[in-house]
Amino acid sequence: MRLKSLAALAVAAGLLLAGNAAVFAQVSAQVSVQDYPNRPVKIVIAFSPSGAIDVLGRFIAQHLSEMWGQQVVVENRPGGSGNIGAAAASTAPPDGYTLHFGAQTLAVNVTLSPTAAFDPVTSFEPIMLVGTALEIFNVANDTPFKSVKDVIDYAKANPGKLNYANSGFGAAAHLSAELFKAEAKVDMVSVSYKGAAPALQDLIAGHVQLMFATSASVVGFLRAGTLRPLAVTTLKRFSLMPELPTVAELGLSGFDATTWHGLVAPAGTPRGVIDTLNRATVQALTDADTLRQLHDLGVEVGSSSPEEFAAYIKSEIPKWAAVVKASGAQVE
Repeated sequence: MRLKSLAALAVAAGLLLAGNAAVFAQVSAQVSVQDYPNRPVKIVIAFSPSGAIDVLGRFIAQHLSEMWGQQVVVENRPGGSGNIGAAAASTAPPDGYTLHFGAQTLAVNVTLSPTAAFDPVTSFEPIMLVGTALEIFNVANDTPFKSVKDVIDYAKANPGKLNYANSGFGAAAHLSAELFKAEAKVDMVSVSYKGAAPALQDLIAGHVQLMFATSASVVGFLRAGTLRPLAVTTLKRFSLMPELPTVAELGLSGFDATTWHGLVAPAGTPRGVIDTLNRATVQALTDADTLRQLHDLGVEVGSSSPEEFAAYIKSEIPKWAAVVKASGAQVE
């Protein structure tokens, strides 16, 4: 492979000397695809460490590193409801060495932040929809609430007195709570944090009373008994916590709030690199131990082609636009 690469470079150099720069660029692109990756790869995650997306992103980074024998590092760039990290990744060179592991905030922020420095459709090359995660409706242990009905009854009797934590404006935790407010017809105050970890710390400390959080980010706290779960946000119960009802079961018919995670690259990344990344990610997610660990975190792993993921992102934009408008959420 190395000899072939050197030979291809020699040919390209000769063409350049002959003035054929366009052909040189084409050969160089082919060489980079054939050798990819030949140096460390960075995955930008637009949220703080320890959240569900960070956990899943690091699983993928670890397996790609082992598979390629090449370092794959995660860089957390939280803030701006995911806009800061996504914008940084979108402007990276389109060579496959900077990727973005994003969530549905990519589709949500088109409505919440129409002046964002990137577009989820035109600024990225989709690689693969990696998985979805359910959320759990949690309350602090020092609250008197034992059920979702208790929360609704208190909120109706005391409008504006309950504070809920969210892991970033426009993130799943925020929109799920806003959807809950709209459907339960209650008034609660949103408190934004730069990621799930600091939000959960304040919830555990009792500085806020409740939070919708992905199962991956809270399952450890729930097992330790430091938080009180009341319900799950999906239409089906969580197999690892079958005693938890769904919000829909408790009177808010049809209530369904899940989050998704997917891998993208800056627009213009060569298709050969995209295909290499797709195949490698699919292979990484066939590891039985990884699948078991992710299942235990409430993450349902899937796979898709780049085209399928592109279509999915496009379909998510109007869906979340409707949720944002119905919830009354506004850009902060």
